[in-house]
Amino acid sequence: MAEVSAEARIQAPAGKVWAQLTDWPSYGAWNATHTSFPRGGPDVLAVGGTFQENMKLMGFPAEVDWTIEELEPARVFAIRGKGPMAVTVATRYTLTPDGDATTVRIDGEFTGAAVSLMAGRLKDSAAAALHESLRKLGGLVS
Repeated sequence: MAEVSAEARIQAPAGKVWAQLTDWPSYGAWNATHTSFPRGGPDVLAVGGTFQENMKLMGFPAEVDWTIEELEPARVFAIRGKGPMAVTVATRYTLTPDGDATTVRIDGEFTGAAVSLMAGRLKDSAAAALHESLRKLGGLVS
């Protein structure tokens, strides 16, 4: 298993950050690993909702079939998906209001036999992508 996380304080209220986080047409403007949604983002933003995402991590393209596991608007968005080579990917966005700003934390997890072969590189690449994503997200909403 490989676990990564990143956190940033963004100078915008949680509602504004959430609106950007769930604006599927502009998802690629801030998410460093996102390349496209083959069928658009989630049709229904609810626990159990599913969607497909094309991503790039460590320079390799990957298609992930996501399921929304936890949803609390303007607070939590957690998804788990199946990727290539039987890798399971989990991502959790947590928004914590902090005065007129919001602390945003992204936690990622990768599991599967293929992960153990490249765990170190995967962690480094994913952590860098999370930090870049938070920087871009902050720039869009601040």
